[in-house]
Amino acid sequence: MTSARNLFTITGSDAESFLQGLVTNDINKLDDGLVYAALLTPQGKYLADFFLARRDGDILLDVDAALAEMLKMRLTMYKLRADVTLQDCPLHVHRGLGDKPDDAMADPRHTSLGWRAYRDTPQDSDTTDWTALHIAAGVPQTGAELTADSYILEMGFERINGVDFRKGCYVGQEVTARMKHKTELRKGLATVTIQGDAAPGTAITANGKAVGTLHSRAGDQALAYLRFDRAQPEMQAGDSTVFWQQV
Repeated sequence: MTSARNLFTITGSDAESFLQGLVTNDINKLDDGLVYAALLTPQGKYLADFFLARRDGDILLDVDAALAEMLKMRLTMYKLRADVTLQDCPLHVHRGLGDKPDDAMADPRHTSLGWRAYRDTPQDSDTTDWTALHIAAGVPQTGAELTADSYILEMGFERINGVDFRKGCYVGQEVTARMKHKTELRKGLATVTIQGDAAPGTAITANGKAVGTLHSRAGDQALAYLRFDRAQPEMQAGDSTVFWQQV
């Protein structure tokens, strides 16, 4: 099922420059379709991830409902005297797979995640196992893998088109750029196979040492946050066995 989403419209003569100085992706990409981005803390940690799209001359922002009020407050805090207005939008998010309708845009994170559209009425039904698709594509989900402790590069944001390293400054840019250019990622998100009934949140160990944490799971596949220097092809999560193949 699709998680609850909130939509905002961002209007005003400074709307694009305002967002360009805040979010991780390049607002100019809106000319090509849907843009996936995040807002970070000044220390480079995750606050919220969302989609941005052009609609009737405004910018539409599509965010998980659990983060909507916090994100709106943060954006309002940064607005200062800029000519920018944030308003709730009554449209509804629709998601689907297969042929993209005329009013839809491709999900920029991965081709397997289909399309998104914004319509006047709610989506009637959605039986797609989006969690399974996210796991297979290695795409983190809000509130599951993406939490206040997350660094977006460890969550694969470069691979899923959520960050642009040529756009210039944004909040948290310095830490993110340093992680990209000066260090090798020692921790990060990986797809694993589970043999057993380990649930999300279970600690993963190898040779008696802590390696990471199990996150979203669908069948025998799951996403896990791993410390790569300790990860092994075969690990433990409680009474379950975790298999990881380094790519």
